[in-house]
Amino acid sequence: MGNIYGDWLKQQREAADLTQQQLADMAIMTRSHIAHIEAGRRVPSKEDARRLDTALNTGNVLSSFLPEEEAAVADYFEATRLLEQQASMIREFALSFVPGILQTEGYARAVLSTSFPRVSDEECDRRLVTRLERAKVLDDPVTPVVWALLDEAVLHRRIGGPGVMAEQIGHLVRLAECGRIQVHVLPFALGTHPLLSNMLTLMWFEDQPPMAYAEGLYMGMLHDVPSVVQELQHRYDFALGNALPLRETLTLLKATARDYESHD
Repeated sequence: MGNIYGDWLKQQREAADLTQQQLADMAIMTRSHIAHIEAGRRVPSKEDARRLDTALNTGNVLSSFLPEEEAAVADYFEATRLLEQQASMIREFALSFVPGILQTEGYARAVLSTSFPRVSDEECDRRLVTRLERAKVLDDPVTPVVWALLDEAVLHRRIGGPGVMAEQIGHLVRLAECGRIQVHVLPFALGTHPLLSNMLTLMWFEDQPPMAYAEGLYMGMLHDVPSVVQELQHRYDFALGNALPLRETLTLLKATARDYESHD
């Protein structure tokens, strides 16, 4: 969302000489929730907005002018898209494609342009903008902490051609070498593993319990039941234990990128 709303909230809070924690206490919210709204990473619920109006004595301004979400994503992914913008830690497992928040523009465009049924160029552009906006969570040098666990198939599925693949793999290498992400590959030689049937995203937060998102063909499920989330975390940990260490993963990524470059 645009940040006019968050900026105005911050102005009203500061005009009232309140810290984020003081406003959070008055509105029965958490400080991090207030911070996310002010930074434009979270849209408050109608009840949140009503309590903020009451705490700041702003009539019904915050309730009446709630920003509308216009992101071009599948309905079943919308809640997860919002949550990943708030997460303090994200652990991704990818079976076929590089995870969305780690995709380059060229790779993302190639993935989105092959959707079925086919969409117009304008709709493809809308979806591309949304995907690139999601990737901005990496603009912060520290938060969220991101781990990417990739099935080796991700590296060998030619999305967009050799040049696009070389650029995408190079992007992963740069993010890992600068310490922004942790990346590991599950090699073909491993055979079967506990995550082989789905892609998986695990998310941790400052102000709420961890959640998990699993996706298959035309469907996705956001899990918040603690026992289910814990089982998925255990599956991830088990698979991670069989993955290549970071140094070996980077060696494989660089070799694969060079191979694509030689065929470009």
